[in-house]
Amino acid sequence: MAEHHKTGKEGEAIALNFLLRENYHIIATNWRQGHLELDIIAKENDLLVFIEVKTRHSIQWGEPETFVNKKKQRFLAQAANEYILQSNYHGEVRFDILGILIAPKGARISHIKDAFFPGLF
Repeated sequence: MAEHHKTGKEGEAIALNFLLRENYHIIATNWRQGHLELDIIAKENDLLVFIEVKTRHSIQWGEPETFVNKKKQRFLAQAANEYILQSNYHGEVRFDILGILIAPKGARISHIKDAFFPGLF
């Protein structure tokens, strides 16, 4: 497995543990439909939350969460729309980003709730 895939898997495991400690109910991980993917789909109370996880070992090129650009946000919105259609969901949704920085002394987690609004592209 390529190093960046290992980093991504490690970050997603850290993210899942964090979300469970925060009382999120995990619905799916790595949900795919064609070329679209959602890292984590969860519920926080009655709110459906789509969570993108970005993991890095250094901030040399920027904080992990800054790598969710407008193009990536459009893909996430498309994937979320597909999930909503398939699951016949009719409630409110939110898009979050979890930035994970893995350092020798442990991981730093940055949780950005309501990170973007897909209708504003």
